Amino acid sequence: MDTRDPSRQSHGLRTLVVILAGGVGKRLYPLTRDRSKPAVPFGGPFRIIDFTLSNCINSRLRRIDVLTQYKSLSLQEHLADGWSFLSRETGECINVIPPQQRTAGSFYLGTADAIYQNIYSLERERPDRVVILSGDHVYKMDYSQMLRFHEQKRAELTVACIHVPLDDGRRLGVMQVDADSRVVNFEEKPQDPEPMPGLSANRVLASMGIYVFGTEALVRQVTADARKSDAETQHDFGRNIIPAMVKSGRVYAYDFRRSPDARRAYWRDIGTRDAYWQANMDLLEDPAPFNLFDPGWPIRTFHRQCPPPTFVATAGPEPAVSNSLISDGCIIDGARINRCVISPSVHVEPEAEVTESVIMEGVVIGRGARIRRALIDKGIHIPAGCRIGFDPEHDAARFTMTSNGIAVLPKLLPME
Repeated sequence: MDTRDPSRQSHGLRTLVVILAGGVGKRLYPLTRDRSKPAVPFGGPFRIIDFTLSNCINSRLRRIDVLTQYKSLSLQEHLADGWSFLSRETGECINVIPPQQRTAGSFYLGTADAIYQNIYSLERERPDRVVILSGDHVYKMDYSQMLRFHEQKRAELTVACIHVPLDDGRRLGVMQVDADSRVVNFEEKPQDPEPMPGLSANRVLASMGIYVFGTEALVRQVTADARKSDAETQHDFGRNIIPAMVKSGRVYAYDFRRSPDARRAYWRDIGTRDAYWQANMDLLEDPAPFNLFDPGWPIRTFHRQCPPPTFVATAGPEPAVSNSLISDGCIIDGARINRCVISPSVHVEPEAEVTESVIMEGVVIGRGARIRRALIDKGIHIPAGCRIGFDPEHDAARFTMTSNGIAVLPKLLPME
């Protein structure tokens, strides 16, 4: 990453980033019972929003508004603790903006309404263009390349896109483009997605929820949308704004595969519990499709003051850890860990065995416990000898189960 790239710097000076971080994340429940989706821990010490914010910083986009709404306290605390290093004196800052209700008496009715209710911020910042991002995806992307493409095409709107299997198109925005990458049709979450000509019959061109707008076009569109009745619009970018602009404006698709670094061509919408579990498991592959250890693209977060992870055998057999991520502050005491993502300050007691699981901060796994294919939220104490992941009927009576049989344990769940 060449941080001296003058075009990247100039893009950053004229661009405002708006991150939509108010999502309820119903399909991730109970992980979102007490926090917004962008605040859900991921990959050990990180939160989901850290990946979008790190993309911004690494792309030299440092004027950022984060729009919060649903159960935002832990997200606000995380941003204050880990992302307060930017200096307003140099025009760099992360503004955390709860619903202001400047233009309406309600909370955000949709993604487009969230921007409309914050037009004041655009008027105050006066950027040439606005990058709109979701705070709940995991990926690496240099946005400066997309901004350059947007300028070259003289676009009013550029939508980042990725090739996905046909079935995945049912939960994403699907588009058709011409030979010049201009979008000629866009449909949000179609029941019967239409493959893009030139692609496999089993793949479609889908929106990544990453948009570059010319500021004037953005303000014009969300204002017009806000004047419509709720019967006419859902106040949503995918369902309303983009289809309207395709008919009358210059809308282009930026193919995510244009990135010159193929190692960064990874994007996951982790909107479901199974997708969340799988994205964590992706970090453990060799080679990992998403590389946390890339020095040219660091992922930033807030790190608590913890000692290094400790592996001890004084109270039991030798610990055995394989194909796992172990965070600071963990104590692995004569236990066996295989294909797990372990967050900070987890204690695994002697003779316990944990496999293919995501264990969040402060969990204690008791002596001799056996855990397989589980998502365990913060602060839970798993009793000695407990079994999870071996008896589906017994697990279903105690825990939330995903469609793929992953047991999900929410914070502070009483255990028998």
